Amino acid sequence: MFRISPTPLELPALRAPLADARAGALVTFEGWVRDHNEGQAVQSLAYEAYVPLAEAEGERILAEARAHFGLLGAVAVHRVGHLALGDLAVWVGVTAAHRAAAFEACRYIIDEAKSRLPIWKKEHYASGTTAWINCATRAGPATAKPRG
Repeated sequence: MFRISPTPLELPALRAPLADARAGALVTFEGWVRDHNEGQAVQSLAYEAYVPLAEAEGERILAEARAHFGLLGAVAVHRVGHLALGDLAVWVGVTAAHRAAAFEACRYIIDEAKSRLPIWKKEHYASGTTAWINCATRAGPATAKPRG
């Protein structure tokens, strides 16, 4: 399950569908709004997304990870809207029979999401200026294939 959310992320609800007696590992990634980027003091972020395409491509990324890493479950959610320092911007969770597959798959999902999803980030700086960051996307699966 991949989705874009305009509301704060609730961790227990995100983790719940991953419960599986066959799983020996749960690996999660949390991306938070930090107070700096490339030497600039950041006050907040605003995310925008083309939701239908982002959710469809996000589902493709999760399907790739399930197939390549033999996952038992995979969930990812990305926030949109205005986020304050410390807010949770993105969450990825995967379950697998073994930890190696879970770690590799979680990293694959977040790396592909940052690269392929039509999500744009605007940083608001302490200086009063703003800048759009990481606005490039590319189509299709990664050129470096996942191991598995």
